[in-house]
Parts: sequence; structure tokens; C-alpha cells
Amino acid sequence: MSVNIHLQLERLIQFAIESRLISQWDKDYCKNLVLDILSLNEAVSMEVESQRLESPVDILEEILDWAADNGRIQENTITYRDLLDTKIMNCFVPRPSEVIRVFSEKFEQDPKKATEYFYQLSKQSHYIRTDRIAKNEHWYSPTEYGDIEITINLSKPEKDPKAIAAAKHLKASSYPKCLLCKENVGFSGSLNHPARQNLRIIPVTLANEQWYLQYSPYVYYHEHSILFSENHVPMKIGKMTFLRLLEFVEQYPHYFLGSNADLPIVGGSILSHDHFQGGYHDFPMAKAEIEETFTFSKYPNVTAGIVNWPMSVLRLQSEDRHSLVDIADEILDAWKRYSDVEVDVIAYSGDTPHNTITPIARRRGELFELDLVLRNNRTNEEHPLGIFHPHSEVHHIKKENIGLIEVMGLAVLPGRLKGELHLLANALVKQDYITEINETEAITKHLQWALLLKAKYQDLNDGNVTEILKSEVGAIFSTILEHAGVFKRDENGKRAFVRFIKEGLNL
Repeated sequence: MSVNIHLQLERLIQFAIESRLISQWDKDYCKNLVLDILSLNEAVSMEVESQRLESPVDILEEILDWAADNGRIQENTITYRDLLDTKIMNCFVPRPSEVIRVFSEKFEQDPKKATEYFYQLSKQSHYIRTDRIAKNEHWYSPTEYGDIEITINLSKPEKDPKAIAAAKHLKASSYPKCLLCKENVGFSGSLNHPARQNLRIIPVTLANEQWYLQYSPYVYYHEHSILFSENHVPMKIGKMTFLRLLEFVEQYPHYFLGSNADLPIVGGSILSHDHFQGGYHDFPMAKAEIEETFTFSKYPNVTAGIVNWPMSVLRLQSEDRHSLVDIADEILDAWKRYSDVEVDVIAYSGDTPHNTITPIARRRGELFELDLVLRNNRTNEEHPLGIFHPHSEVHHIKKENIGLIEVMGLAVLPGRLKGELHLLANALVKQDYITEINETEAITKHLQWALLLKAKYQDLNDGNVTEILKSEVGAIFSTILEHAGVFKRDENGKRAFVRFIKEGLNL
């Protein structure tokens, strides 16, 4: 059935009006912008009833299908479709200065209202790809550390082979320098750089420096935001990091803000541009209790404690954020130089540093709270990907780095697992499950896990196998976080953690 492009255009304009992206006075202007993009020389007015849609996705899909059928896009692939729908939606998004003006007015009333407005705008403008995010699978798994969040990431589109091939012939460009540079705002994109015409960013001043707030286009949790530096400078954890984190949560007390570590293996995917991640979400680690407390004579207004968590977390609390900045800086400096051969913690290999920290800041009523997660990126022959990294026995579930989001208890697992868990569930309820697994290439990697599951659960059946697998995935992720912890959760590891605090810190 052919698409009535004029009907879809009227529907899109109606959506923009009902979503308050535009007013009725913008209608003709926006219509003409889209007509030009679609190379249409005339408009056909059509009556459209109120739709009350939360997203323009369905309308855009119809328009993109029409564009593909009528030669308006080069190839009918995700890459080319994304370039066009972003260009179309930019016609309805207010200019950056207007978004900043409205945000600032709401911020003066209540920071929560400001971020809620900005988040809704980012979804309605189709910058946040809600249709793809909805494909993600998400559940909670009970563990000894509390309920851990699990998500199977199905939202990011696969690389388009045709676009990859065509991109090889493009002239190399260094503009924008990376996906986190402010110059992405309004950028039309290319086959190897996503379009960002519908991106808007909010200026934030931290420590007298210019930073910018935006949302991730593929959010993993509510108001999943990115705060990035005005300058394209590499990530570096230091005293200024703690100052920025705590100053931010003072301005936005309903948000947490954290930073990936600044070394390979234990760091984030983009180390070349200094940035943080934050949002309006209570992660499992934030709910974890302190199991042993400490005081420091040098900082009597700071309380500290080891958190009951699979990774090595030192939690600091104080009503005085400046004291937290100072003590965190001293702890970082001590940790960067600290070695304990008994538990495989070695600070340097020659001049190469191995120790760093993943810091997370939040408010707890009147208190400022700073979690310092101790990290080490050393490798050895037994663990070539990292000693404090997912070990080989769990690679069938995840072998990628453990970044900030996962440190806090939200597993971001590869999309392949959705199909693999389904196949494994079907195999496990069969009498000859070993043969079934060995003959199914996608799940042969899970055989040892399957043997353990069959031994643990005597009555695996169609009614319970899926939920059991989900629960066991959570248990494995808990183990993965233990692998990433520098001080293990056994008695020897706990003693080593206390030893670092009592002997490694001169506080």
C-alpha cells in the first residue's frame, strides 16, 4: 500500500503542535522546511484528528518508506534513514538559544522541572531513539549484594555494510573531532558520523569552566545524561574531577554524576574527551549499605566506610563538599602509588601506571556522598584481558570492559544473549540437552554453564527455565563485578582493603 506523503506530513505537524515543539504560528514555516527536504513542490492540506502520540516514530517510518520508494534516499538502510529523519525532525526543534532560555527559567523554579522538560524535548524530537530503546530487555536479579539490574542491549543498530563500504570513499574529516564535541549540535552527519541536527545541549558552569549537558540517544536509565567539557581534552581523574562532580550535584541535587576511570581496560569507550555520565536513577550500588566505618583525624567532618558491594568501594560523606574534594584527592594520590603484592595489586610496571578510581557523586539529603571505586588495569599471562576484568569463565556472558554504569550495578549485556538464552532454554528442557547444545553453534560456549545449571536445578521445565536463566545471569554478573574488584570479598581481600585504609592512607 502506497504512502500518502501529504497525510503523513500533516500528522507530523500535528504531533509537533500537540507536543509543544512548535505552535500553530509555526505550522506553515515548518511544513515548507520539510517540503524542501523531501523535494516536494506543493502541499496538499488534509484534516488530521488529534493523535496524542508520545513519539513521532510511526509517522517518520511512513515518511521514510515513501522517501525510499521515491528516490529521496540513496539506500533504504538504517544509516541513510537516520540521516533523513534527523534532518526532518530538526525542522521542529527550537533553536539552541530558545531551549537554553526555557531550561534556565524552569531551573530557577526547580532543577527537576528543568531536566524533565529537556528530557521530554529530547524524546519528542526523536534525538532519544525511544523505539529502539524499547527493544532492550531489562530485569532485576536478587544477589547477596541486593537486586542487580540486567539489560540486554538491543537498541543500537548493527553497522550497515553498505554504509561502511561507502564511507571508505569519503574524504577524512576531523570535524567534529568526536561524538562528544559541542560542534555536534546541528551537525548533518555522514555515513560514518551520526546526524545531530536535533541535538540540543545545556551550558553548565563547573569550577569556572564551561561544560555542557545532553542526553544519551540510547538511554540505559531515566534521564541518562552526559556532561562533557567544552574542550576536546582527554579524561583525567584528579582533584578537579571531584570538584566538578560535587559542584554538579550541588546544582542538580536529584541527579547522580560519575566518571569512568581514565585508564584502558577499566575506563570508558571514549577516553579522548573528558566527560561524565549522570541521571535521575537510583542504582543498586547507591542502595548498598556500608559494612565497616572509618574516621580520619585529619578530616573529622567526613565519615567513611567500605560498601557491601562486589567491587572495592570506599564511600565518603560530609555536609562540606570541599572537605570531600580534599580527602578524595589524597585517597586518589595514595591509591595511585599503592601496591600490595599479596593480593596482586601493583601500582606500576616500569613507568606505566595501573591504579586509578571510578568516582560517583550524589546527594543524600543535606549530605554530599562520594563513592570511590578502586580500579587496577594490570594484565598477566593467566588474564591477558585484565586481572581485575571479567575472567575467561564468564566470557560466554560478557567479556567487555566494566565501565561506570556496570560498576554501579546495571549490567549492559551484548544483544547476542537474547537469542542465545532462548536457544539455551529450549535445549535445557530436553533429555539429550548436551547433544542439542553441541549441535547449536550459537550456544556451544554455554555448555559448561548448562552442566552446572542441570546439576543445580533438578526440575528444569518449560514453565521455569526462562526465569531461572535470568536469575543465573544476574548471579554471573555479580561474579563479574567481583572479578573487577581489586580487593576480593573473601577474608584475605577484606583484610587487604582495611590494610590500605589504615596503612596506605596517612589521614
